[in-house]
Amino acid sequence: MIRPIATEVILFLLPFVLFAVFLWATKAGVMDPQSWPIRHVMTLAIIALLLVLGSFAYFANYSGAPPGTTYIPAHMENGKFVPGTTK
Repeated sequence: MIRPIATEVILFLLPFVLFAVFLWATKAGVMDPQSWPIRHVMTLAIIALLLVLGSFAYFANYSGAPPGTTYIPAHMENGKFVPGTTK
């Protein structure tokens, strides 16, 4: 469960990190509050939310078991643990 959450957090932070790298590369002062006007921060937040929503749509459509498969939950057989599978 940590991998999907980490993916979404990284995708959300990516625009802000890229903007900070841009500020660092142009010697504009990454930590200077004037380099982070509210208009830029709001634009970065909107881009970040669009990335997260796009990743939700991508993972919903292209991950997981193929359609029509049956999930067999984990169970015990002859005293041995059998992990869950799809068939």
